[in-house]
Formats: sequence, C-alpha cells, structure tokens
Amino acid sequence: MKLLSLFACLLLMSTVTVQAAGTPPLPKGYLNWQKSVRKVDNDKKSLFYGIHYIYADAKAMKGYRAGNKFPEGSRIVIEHFTIKDTPTGPVEGSKNMVVLMQKNARYKSTGGWLYAGYTAHGKPSGLDPVKNCFECHLKDAAARDYVFSGIADFK
Repeated sequence: MKLLSLFACLLLMSTVTVQAAGTPPLPKGYLNWQKSVRKVDNDKKSLFYGIHYIYADAKAMKGYRAGNKFPEGSRIVIEHFTIKDTPTGPVEGSKNMVVLMQKNARYKSTGGWLYAGYTAHGKPSGLDPVKNCFECHLKDAAARDYVFSGIADFK
C-alpha cells in the first residue's frame, strides 16, 4: 500500500511539474496529421522567416472546413525550417522551431488557445505565449479564431 501511495504521489508531482512549466509535450504522431502546402516567409525580420509546414489533427481540419471555427481540443503544429537559397529557389534547411496551438477555453488571456514553442528537437523553448504568439494572432487573425492559416493551405 505504501508503494502504491508513493507511486501515486510521484505521478501527481510529475503532472504538477509539467503543468507548472506550462508546456505540454508535442503530440505524438503529428507528422501523420493533415499536412499543409509548403509556406515560405522571406521577411528576414519575421519570427517565422523560413519555410514551414502546418499539421492539423482531425478536429482542426473540421475547424478549417467550417471557416476557421475550431472546436475545443483542435491541435495545430507548425514546423519551421531555415531557408537555403539555391539557383532553383529556396529549399528547406535545418529545422529550427516547432509550435503547437491547442484550442482550450481555459486559456482566456490567449483567445482560448494554448500556444507552446519547442526547439528543433521537441524540447520546450520558453516561448512567451502572449508576447511571442498571441499579440500577433490578436492583431492579424482575430476574425479567423486567431489562426492565420485557412483551408486553402491544405490543398
């Protein structure tokens, strides 16, 4: 019984630690979700300068099809790569960042979305969800449920 209580306590502590850090692990299998067309951002001043792909789970795809009205639990992952210029145009360099958006009504200060950033290797990056994410989403995508992309990005 003591061993079971100790295990339960350790499990609870690890859950609290993850919640305190505020960054959930990247969803397993997101590379198998619906993948967008290649997106290229040539603005060197942009946080998203580079090449990126958007991955949307089944709930997020329903939201895209409904005109960017996303149901609770929708998840979107964006992988960002550096740009390598070649004579035939830009190609993907190394992966440099991964971002997760998850629709969650508890996150009222960020429009009902959890925003989390990760390194190229999937470790939390310490991205500030308000300053680095939501301020731009609020300014430029509020009418689209705070999501820049749309269904056309998946064709």
